[in-house]
Amino acid sequence: MQMKHIVVTGGAGFIGSNLIQKLFEQYPGVRITCIDNFDNFYSADIKQLNIRDFKQLPEFTFLYNDIAETSAEEFAALIEDDVDCIVHIAAKAGVRPSIENPLAYQQVNVIGLQHMLDFALLKKVKQFVFASSSSVYGINDHFPWNEEEKLLPISPYAMTKLAGEMLGHVYSKLYDIRFLALRFFTVYGPGQRPDLAIHKFTKAILKDESIPMYGDGSTSRDYTFVKDTVKGIIGAIEYTATDFEIINLGNNYTVSLKELIHAIEDVTGKKASINQLPEQPGDVPKTYADITKARTLLSYDPQTSLKEGLNEFYKWFLENKELLMQ
Repeated sequence: MQMKHIVVTGGAGFIGSNLIQKLFEQYPGVRITCIDNFDNFYSADIKQLNIRDFKQLPEFTFLYNDIAETSAEEFAALIEDDVDCIVHIAAKAGVRPSIENPLAYQQVNVIGLQHMLDFALLKKVKQFVFASSSSVYGINDHFPWNEEEKLLPISPYAMTKLAGEMLGHVYSKLYDIRFLALRFFTVYGPGQRPDLAIHKFTKAILKDESIPMYGDGSTSRDYTFVKDTVKGIIGAIEYTATDFEIINLGNNYTVSLKELIHAIEDVTGKKASINQLPEQPGDVPKTYADITKARTLLSYDPQTSLKEGLNEFYKWFLENKELLMQ
């Protein structure tokens, strides 16, 4: 597809900023409008760091807006140029916080998406890529998970992501918007949010603090390196064959929490101190992606091993240690 102008919501966050960096590399002359409200879930300084390398480019426009509070008409007034694609990553993140404040997750993850779909309708945007989550699968022992599994979310966050997929299906059928829902599986790498395990554990080890390990360490995740995830997103940006798809973006193998901690110890060269805690409500015991559909439709082919990805993350962490260790 000929991409001239792409809107990325949540573009100052972890995945969004990695995506924007790659878009500028892959599409010479592309213009990016980034929408982000620097949600206080974590430090705005980290988000400023994420967009540091491209925020002064003339092809980059930043809008400081809350998608839950800004209407489609307001966005249309702010973004006057034609838009070729919307990549909607902005969301209230985190399973555990969603249990404490489910209404906030409804407002951002459902109403915010509604505003962006209505904006797409007003601007006649054909291509809409939505960041969903593997959490929609809930507890399901049919591994690896494919997109046809029965879905039983067990957290408000997961429920809002499933609602987002269905809202996109409605708009695809009613208004001929191509809607691609990408179910991300535990993305990690440079720029990773500080609340996520790899970032949190690395920081704790370097500060000689204990690592919180919920349960016995047997829970496992399909860890996916951010550059592989970004390639999948770009595949979705370029996809034109059908008008609605739900697609897993994982790494097609699973790593236990204990294995992850040992791998981080190897990368940092330091032993972790473990603080074992009870299992957390809303957490699933295992995630594991079947990526057959992504390979077929998006030519998706994740190549990064956990060791390689952790080394890249650790390099980024050390380069920005002064900010990240605060």
